[in-house]
Amino acid sequence: FKKSLKMNWPWVWTALCFLYPSVVHGGKVLVIPMDGSHWVNMKVIIEELHSRGHQVSVLRSPDSWYIKETSPFYTAIAVEGESGFDEDFLKKFVSALLKIQKEGKSIWTRLKLEIEQAQKSFEMFEKMSKSLELLLENKDQIQSLKDAKYDLVLTDPGFPVGVILARYFKLPLVFNVRWASHNEGHFLIAPSPLSYIPMVGSELSDKMSFLERVLNVIIFGLAEFNFEYFFKPQFAGVIEKYLGTDTDILSLFQAADIWLMRVDFVFEFPRPTMPNVVYMGGFQCKPAKPLPQHLEEFVQSSGEHGVILMSLGTIIGELPHDLANEIAAAFAKLPQKVIWRHKGDRPAALGNNTLLVDWMPQNDLLGHPKVKLFVAHGGTNGVQEAIYHGVPILGLPLIFDQRDNLLRIDVRGAGKTLDIFTMTADIFYQAIEELLTEPSYRINMQRLSRLHRDQPMKPLDTALFWIEFVMRHKGAAHLRSESYKLPWYSYHSVDVVLFLLTAALLILLIFVWILRSCLRLCFKKKVKSE
Repeated sequence: FKKSLKMNWPWVWTALCFLYPSVVHGGKVLVIPMDGSHWVNMKVIIEELHSRGHQVSVLRSPDSWYIKETSPFYTAIAVEGESGFDEDFLKKFVSALLKIQKEGKSIWTRLKLEIEQAQKSFEMFEKMSKSLELLLENKDQIQSLKDAKYDLVLTDPGFPVGVILARYFKLPLVFNVRWASHNEGHFLIAPSPLSYIPMVGSELSDKMSFLERVLNVIIFGLAEFNFEYFFKPQFAGVIEKYLGTDTDILSLFQAADIWLMRVDFVFEFPRPTMPNVVYMGGFQCKPAKPLPQHLEEFVQSSGEHGVILMSLGTIIGELPHDLANEIAAAFAKLPQKVIWRHKGDRPAALGNNTLLVDWMPQNDLLGHPKVKLFVAHGGTNGVQEAIYHGVPILGLPLIFDQRDNLLRIDVRGAGKTLDIFTMTADIFYQAIEELLTEPSYRINMQRLSRLHRDQPMKPLDTALFWIEFVMRHKGAAHLRSESYKLPWYSYHSVDVVLFLLTAALLILLIFVWILRSCLRLCFKKKVKSE
């Protein structure tokens, strides 16, 4: 046996080398997610972590609607209290925002939208804060989480619960991020000059006129006001009680080790960034798989005209009957076949060319060669999938960041956006015809697709590399700027400017005093000589 082992030792050693990474580098990850569509892309990372041998635990509230209690990819840990982001609350929130937007575009409408969003955010954060305190007061559960000896916390910073818990457990922190609690993620970590970086909700590009820059600054001011008076107070008590009086919520965000940003610069406007911001836009996109038989048959029946897809996302309830009929009537006039993810009653004007479905394999359909156009609400996931597969977009934005996402497609000539609240069947039909007949839209989107795919590593592999990097090195402090520890007046060098101005003023005063003294001395000598 010894002789055999000695002879085959090189092969044994090779086998051990292949096994070693999966055995030694398998880590333990605590995921504190955000529900809804945010969970859809978090789940992609969780499944990949599981496939690489990592153990994943997910905190789950009793009112979760996307995050399942059981899964082969993770262990769910039930916590008390409300998440503040349950299905019923979110649908009512969305309905209220849509109702306000129907009143038309005006300063008053915009103000009402801001007030509604601030009030609802206040309610959400209040529930989260109470739920977080219940968890921190549950000594048995907290001890269980400590005993698990996790390697890092992976969280979506749309809510601050994961940020606070990571500091409490003294664990490295990785963000799966596009939006933080009160702004787009970059604004919390990277220099963000308002002269060419548009605020979320501004519907502005990186080329702004003077009045647009004024508007951008006003929106920034409103966001900061909401942060100071609606967000910070909700968590100030919890932070002071469990983390100490020298900690504030903003520095907790800025202390994160790695920011996995769900965009890339094929989609986002160019802007300053930081060493610990890693771009993984389109990480959830994959090559298309074969369609179910009934869908493949429907798609093939379109012949040379092709297929149009329509989906308004996962949280939008059924459209008003009149609007659904306008859309259905426009589709009915087209030679193309249409697959429409639709909720509610069947529109009376629906044509024979339109197939209504409760769910569709969106990524696989967008990758089908017969799909010519994507009618979408402008959610980040759908836009990224359209870019990946090179399908032009007709945008019907409804809420949140959707108008800003679609604006980025519009300015690149890869799509067109309509106002769904003033749209008629004729306007909708004309927009579809323009996108189908004008080749520049498809050419531009396919160019974006080529740029997006031309990377040294796939975005998902990049994301996993950096998560595992943080596990291996117990953080990534060397990539993190220390600027977040500076007070605002030091960050903007206000104290330095005041010091230099004071010094210059003192030098000037001394010079004037010396000059006056010299003049007086000269004058005295002249008088004496006379």
